[in-house]
Amino acid sequence: MKRSLFPVLAVLGFALALFSVTFLVPLAYAVLHAEPTVSAFLAGFLITFLTGVLMHMLTRRYRRELQPRDGFLMVSTLWTAIPAVSCVPMMLYLPHLSFTDAYFEMVSALTTTGATVLTGLDTLPASINMWRHLLCWVGGMGILVLAVAILPLLGVGGSQVFKAETPGPMKDSKLTPRITETARALYLVYLVISLACVLAYRWAGMTWLDAFMHAGSTMSLTGFSSHDASFSHFNSPAIEAVAVVFMLIAMVNFSIHFLAWRGRSIKPYLTCPETRWQVALLAGAVLLITAYLLANRQYMQVSEAFRYAVFNTISVASTTGFANTDYAQWPAFAPMLMLLLSMLASAAGSTGGGIKMMRAVILIKQAFRELSRTLHPRAVNPVRIGGVPVENAVIFGVLAFMLMYGLSVIVLSMLLMFTGLDPVTAFSAIIASINCLGPGLGAVGPAGNFQVLTDVQTWVCTFAMLLGRLELLPILVLFTPAFWRK
Repeated sequence: MKRSLFPVLAVLGFALALFSVTFLVPLAYAVLHAEPTVSAFLAGFLITFLTGVLMHMLTRRYRRELQPRDGFLMVSTLWTAIPAVSCVPMMLYLPHLSFTDAYFEMVSALTTTGATVLTGLDTLPASINMWRHLLCWVGGMGILVLAVAILPLLGVGGSQVFKAETPGPMKDSKLTPRITETARALYLVYLVISLACVLAYRWAGMTWLDAFMHAGSTMSLTGFSSHDASFSHFNSPAIEAVAVVFMLIAMVNFSIHFLAWRGRSIKPYLTCPETRWQVALLAGAVLLITAYLLANRQYMQVSEAFRYAVFNTISVASTTGFANTDYAQWPAFAPMLMLLLSMLASAAGSTGGGIKMMRAVILIKQAFRELSRTLHPRAVNPVRIGGVPVENAVIFGVLAFMLMYGLSVIVLSMLLMFTGLDPVTAFSAIIASINCLGPGLGAVGPAGNFQVLTDVQTWVCTFAMLLGRLELLPILVLFTPAFWRK
């Protein structure tokens, strides 16, 4: 056990020390603007940095090449440890905030969920809101992707960690020959698009500070806002249009963005079957919900119905969670359809959550293959994506994921109902958490937040967020006896 755990702790210590640098951004802002949060962020930086250095120094002699099981353990421990140290400035400045709520808020930010237990966001110091949004941005592409680019400096290869961290069923595909180059390339694309998002928000009318924070929340598909009213605060079609464009960009596989950038061509977007399915699904959903809202006289003008339908549908389907109206007050079909879209509309390799479009397509094609097989038992009819046959190992992996996804949703929803939540709130809270969406329906809808939950209910949703962000199996595998056998 020592030989298995200590190499992971050595890398975890280095990752914590590296992560401590993020505290310096809100700390610098707090110092420049004389905010009362200086000591809180300074304490967070020192605690995180010293803890990481001490952990790394005590265990570095055990470092070695990470094995597959080390990658899964590393991912899980890092994604549970980082939120814990991120709580420090929140709890020091907001002493009424319990550890349970602070940890939930930080997990929500880092997993890009966007669920919150905080109110009075407009009156919080800007550095606190900046911290929440910065964690969203860092979590968007995965903390480990950045760490993987640095691990060779330690003499530790990172391909197993990157494979465990990267979302989607096609985990073995590489964009560049070396895994560190892949990580750096993805972060470069992510950074460039994020900067473009900041400029677009500023052009549309946001302040520089709001543009910076909401760009981080948009590109990570988190949905955090520095205002309690979310995008209703701005009441600006131009700002909403910018958000829609960049949410659509962020929910596409970042591998496609990289390939398009490297080839200076839009061909990767046109030839990617997953992107085509996304566009078709979202376009159909927006038109359907627009027509439904008009038919139910929720809005009287087509332009108004389209504005609210396109913004909120794209926001929820992409697992972002921004809102420019309380869509929970719409006729039940519309918000329920949007919630279901959050399960599958995002692409594998994007910053979105949920089942992912690629898995959904593979499942549908596999179902039709089985139907065809009942009629023609001897026919050879492989599942094809973009004309390329999908290996059975990938199909079996998708089926296993879906089984665990369904069981997780059922078990965790029943657990919330056991603690006293009504079925709508319980089910939507778990769907919103495990899909990294943020707002659900009922008491945790867009007009409310997760503050209404008890501590037990909050921890259940926290676990669901971690499950969803790491796509279930890397965490659930830790609970199997085979994982801990030598």
